Amino acid sequence: MEIRIQEGTIRKLWFAEIEKFRDHMLRLDAYNRRMRFCMRVDDYFIKNYTSHPSVFEGVIYGFFIGNEMRAAAELRLIGAGWSGEAEAAFSVEREWQDIGIGTELLGRLIMTARNRGINRLYMNCLSSNRKMQCVAKKYEAELLFDHGDVVGKLQPSMPTPQSLFNEVIDDSAGFVMAVFEFPLRLRPAA
Repeated sequence: MEIRIQEGTIRKLWFAEIEKFRDHMLRLDAYNRRMRFCMRVDDYFIKNYTSHPSVFEGVIYGFFIGNEMRAAAELRLIGAGWSGEAEAAFSVEREWQDIGIGTELLGRLIMTARNRGINRLYMNCLSSNRKMQCVAKKYEAELLFDHGDVVGKLQPSMPTPQSLFNEVIDDSAGFVMAVFEFPLRLRPAA
């Protein structure tokens, strides 16, 4: 099945939608779970990870087809308090890979990091995760190879009125889409 990225929606995930994030992560096959977490993880690990309160200390963007999340990008601050550093992490279900979703998601995370004054954005991946490395290079990330892992380092520029405005417009549109989907989630299954 071939689908274009234009047929989906990228938007922030709202707190009431955490089950969409969990369901997306549970649909990842063993290989893509390993690419996301740099180790093997089971369903128990994913359920704990997605239900931990720290999930919403950062920002999560999702790629949605209808009301199903098919990819996620997470932005999490590093350390306690404000350090100016954050980590970006990505997961894309196998059937939605290689159509530009990761690139679009990283662009959103860079804008979000920029608007929050983050001056160093890191992406950790296995050295075998060539797809993640290619996405990072598109945004001119510095890639550092170390013992089977790769760390991508980006330095977002300072926020501008335009970048702040773009995020507000993006959030407003995403919120409206989430609200329209909310009644669909409340209906009992037929």
